[in-house]
Amino acid sequence: MADETPTPVRAEGSSRPEGSSAPRSDRGPSDRGPRQHSGGERSGGPGGGGRKFFRRKKVCKFCVEKIDAISYRDQRLLQQFVAERGKIVPRRLTGVCTAHQRRLTRAIKQARNIALLPFAARF
Repeated sequence: MADETPTPVRAEGSSRPEGSSAPRSDRGPSDRGPRQHSGGERSGGPGGGGRKFFRRKKVCKFCVEKIDAISYRDQRLLQQFVAERGKIVPRRLTGVCTAHQRRLTRAIKQARNIALLPFAARF
């Protein structure tokens, strides 16, 4: 008990550790502590390893095939862009450009209204 040194008391409101004497703005980026996620390493799952497949860039089917008019009567074409539950599949999944997605949505809604396409899936 005789060689017990008193611990320094921090002032209330001070969030800096006791050993840090430099002001917060003068410390470099290496003094901030461990990083949570490093940008270079990406784990592809429990085994790691990175990317497992190459994702192709999606291109608009209508632009590639030079289809100008999207008809509400073309059920076979419209059915490709409607999910099983009856929802319109979003652009990010189909790869259709913005202009054609708008025309496609309008055609699907017209086809639903005249009962060419279902509003919802049958249960």
